[in-house]
Amino acid sequence: MATHNPRHNFNFEGGDLLHTMGATWFVSYAYYIYVDKGHANWRKVSTHQSRASVFSNSKEHHRFFLLKIIEMNEDNLNKNTIGLKGFEVKQMAKDLLTNIK
Repeated sequence: MATHNPRHNFNFEGGDLLHTMGATWFVSYAYYIYVDKGHANWRKVSTHQSRASVFSNSKEHHRFFLLKIIEMNEDNLNKNTIGLKGFEVKQMAKDLLTNIK
């Protein structure tokens, strides 16, 4: 009998890190870092400081994460608590790909 894993990691390299941050939160924070210092949706979660630490320690995956997020279902990306719509998250991810090396 299979056991239920309550932690649904993304099934790709570094997916556990992205899961810990949250895909939408990751895009929001990256947008703040690389594009617009006025963007603050990422601050809407009380765990933003620990998530920022995971972000800093996962830089080698950031471009890959953005590519994966662009492929994600917008309805799933809508399920966030920081006030971003799935289509906005995807557009921000595309903008980020042109702004980070």
